[in-house]
Amino acid sequence: MGPHFRQATIIGVGLIGASLAGFMKSKGMVDSVVGVGRSKDNLEVALKAGYIDRYTHDQRKGVAGSDLVVLCCPVGLFESVARDIKPYLDDRAIVTDVGSVKGSLVGKLDEIFYLKARFVGAHPIAGGEKSGAEAARLDLFQGARCIITPTRKTDLEALDAISDIWEATGARVERMDPDDHDKVFALVSHLPHVAAYAMVDALADMDGGQKAINYAAGGFKDFTRIAASHPDMWRDICLLNGPNILKALDSYQESLWKLRDLIDKGDGENLAAVFDRARTIRKKIG
Repeated sequence: MGPHFRQATIIGVGLIGASLAGFMKSKGMVDSVVGVGRSKDNLEVALKAGYIDRYTHDQRKGVAGSDLVVLCCPVGLFESVARDIKPYLDDRAIVTDVGSVKGSLVGKLDEIFYLKARFVGAHPIAGGEKSGAEAARLDLFQGARCIITPTRKTDLEALDAISDIWEATGARVERMDPDDHDKVFALVSHLPHVAAYAMVDALADMDGGQKAINYAAGGFKDFTRIAASHPDMWRDICLLNGPNILKALDSYQESLWKLRDLIDKGDGENLAAVFDRARTIRKKIG
C-alpha cells in the first residue's frame, strides 16, 4: 500500500499534517515520523496519539535523515522554511506540501530545492474549521480530492511517490497546472472564506448586530462555519493568491449589487429568477 519511507518529517503538525502522519504510520508506509512545530502542547497531543514518534522545535534538526518532508505550515512561511531547511536535507529527499496556494509559489520551491531535494506540490481538499492535532482523523482524506501540481522540473519518480501516498489515503488524485489551480480555488475556496469572514465582521459592526448574533441559527451558522478557520492561514492565502481572489471578489460584488438593485426596485420576478438559477446550480453540486 503506497511507497515506503525510512523517516518522514511533518513541518506543522496540525489537522492535515497529523492526519497524514497518523495514516502513514497506521499503514506501515513510514518507519518513523518527526513532528516540527512551535506549540509543545500540540506536539504532545500528536505524540500521545501516536501520529508522530518524536518532535522538535528546530526544523533544521527535524529534517535531518528524512527521505520525505511535508510542509504543513501556513503557506506564507513556505519559502523561508524551504531556504532554511535546504542545506540539512538528505540528497534526493522528496519534499511536498499541502498548501491551498500554488501558482508562483511552486516555481519558487522548485528553484530552491533544485539539485538538492525533489519537490512536488500537492493540495488535499480536506479539513475544516477545526485545527490542531487533536482534530486529526485517519480517514480525513477518504473520498476527498487531492490536486497534484507538477511542473516541467518535477522529478517523475517523486511525482509518482506523492501521488501514491494520496491515493493510499483514499483521496482522488488529479493533476493540474499550478496557475490553473489558483484560479479555480480562488473561486470555490478562497472567495467563500473571505465572504464568510466578511459576513461575521459586518454583522458585528451593524446596529443591533451583537444582539442578533445570539439568535444566529442554521442559515447563518452554515454560511459562516468556515469563518472559524485559522486566521493566519487565510491571511497568507489571501496575500499569495491576491490577484485571483480580487477578481473573484469583484464578480461576487457585482452579483450582490444586482440583488440589491432588484430588492430596491421590488422586482420579485427577476429576484426569484436569480434565486432559482442559483438553486439549480447548487443542487448539481450535491
